[in-house]
Amino acid sequence: MPQAEGGYVSLEGTGVNNNGQSIYQSTTEPTGPVSVFESVKRAIGQVVGAGNAHDSDSDLLNGSGRQPVIIGSRDRDKTGKTLNTKMPSAPAHTAEEARLLGTMPVDPMDDIELRSVQLQFPHARGSIVDSCDQRRITTDKGEILVAIQGDTSKPAILTYHDLGLNYATSFAGFFNFPLMRGLLENFCVYHVTAPGQEEGAPTLPEDYIYPTMDDLANQLQFVLSQFGLKSVIGFGIGAGANILARFALAHPDKVGAMCLINCVSTQSGWIEWGYQSFNARFLRTKGMTQGVIDYLMWHHFGRNPEERNHDLVQVYKQHFERGVNPTNLAMLINSYIHRNDLNIARTPPGTPGTEPSAATLKMPIMNITGALSPHVDDTVTFNGRLDPTNSTWMKISDCAMVLEEQPAKLAEAFRLFLQGEGYAVGSLQKLGRKVSTVSQSNSSHLELSVQ
Repeated sequence: MPQAEGGYVSLEGTGVNNNGQSIYQSTTEPTGPVSVFESVKRAIGQVVGAGNAHDSDSDLLNGSGRQPVIIGSRDRDKTGKTLNTKMPSAPAHTAEEARLLGTMPVDPMDDIELRSVQLQFPHARGSIVDSCDQRRITTDKGEILVAIQGDTSKPAILTYHDLGLNYATSFAGFFNFPLMRGLLENFCVYHVTAPGQEEGAPTLPEDYIYPTMDDLANQLQFVLSQFGLKSVIGFGIGAGANILARFALAHPDKVGAMCLINCVSTQSGWIEWGYQSFNARFLRTKGMTQGVIDYLMWHHFGRNPEERNHDLVQVYKQHFERGVNPTNLAMLINSYIHRNDLNIARTPPGTPGTEPSAATLKMPIMNITGALSPHVDDTVTFNGRLDPTNSTWMKISDCAMVLEEQPAKLAEAFRLFLQGEGYAVGSLQKLGRKVSTVSQSNSSHLELSVQ
């Protein structure tokens, strides 16, 4: 009989008169703690007594042709039972085991964890359009679109968008952010869109003279008169921030405070004027080309935006390709690059060495930019021309387009800004944000970081 390292052969159903089953049970299931030597002796005796005809290895084959299973001594424990030392190739659960598993009691902790889940408002970008009441306001330079969001009896926030965007694409993600939803309980937001910049807008007539930056600022006076607003809180980004700054200079009593993002206070430089002039020409003649899209993406997101948020970049590229009227955008770009200097200075008028007409903004201003934005230097220049007693410069880390990439940080900063100016912010949630001071000169310089 073949041996395996002092072990013995286990027969599966072989032998005369079906004695294999008894042999298997007696050789593989010992009833007591016996030694390996005694087990081997007893197995040899039973095999020899069961049938003398089995004197060769070939006689050990059963009717089904299965090979004998050799069990070595190292595969047994001290009591003689076989050890399951081999990992099964695949789980083989019987039907009985499956039924038993199905009737096992469920841990009650699962129900407790599910009951503790709280529903959150989805961060949907397009829902702001459905919640706004759109009005067309007639001005001396044509009609403009104003979207009203919130209760008109509450204090007013006036927003203005940047190049290539409109009120929905600029502010849908931010004002639909969960923290900003509480803001609408205490404020009413008036979203202003520049002429011909709304999505699906028809091409403006050929004889239409597009308003200059000062004309666009003067149009806001018609908005305030239409809705009976005595004072507003300005909230603008890019070109819209420049327009709101011009309106605040012309009507300081109409603006209570302003939050300006990537605001430029100087006239366009040669590089900006050259690039934007080519963009305006291509938009008129060839439509939205890839070069124009690349420049707009750099204007909003800086360099390498795909590395930070690939999906967000694709959303804006699709908007530039499909949702913008190229001719109307060319007119707005042409007005923006021909802007004049705001002509503001930190020193008060009458100071020796300053222009007599130089003045600065008198209302509280929060001047914000992203650390990766191409407009950081412009905001620093703008900050140097503001009154240090009522202005704050903030650079938010890890972003270029603050509204989209860091809405939580901006929402918390805006909440604190309004609260500091005496506005009731109601049930706005408080986020755990660590505000660290990075530098302080004549005005406050703050950088937000989350840890």
